[in-house]
Amino acid sequence: MVKMTENTDDPRGRIIICRCNDVTQKEIEDLIDQGITDIEEIKRLTRIGMGPCQGRTCVPLVIGIIARKTGKKPDEIPVPATRVPVRPVMMGVLAGEMENEE
Repeated sequence: MVKMTENTDDPRGRIIICRCNDVTQKEIEDLIDQGITDIEEIKRLTRIGMGPCQGRTCVPLVIGIIARKTGKKPDEIPVPATRVPVRPVMMGVLAGEMENEE
């Protein structure tokens, strides 16, 4: 995971975009400023979308940041690939020892 040096004077360094992996707005914007605008690449470098929330919170925020900084429309930015399970599942359900409580 890439961790940029944080400048505490820059408020973007204190805005958390991905709570699961503690990724700040400044880290995302710094990557975009370096020319990394592919959300899959940003995901690989920062681990956004790989925490317990599976990107439900951070991916839409990152798409918004990419759209704002590149001038693209949010619907032009592909959503990163997800791997199952896309939501937390208890191991007992997977092992067949308990029922899914949906």
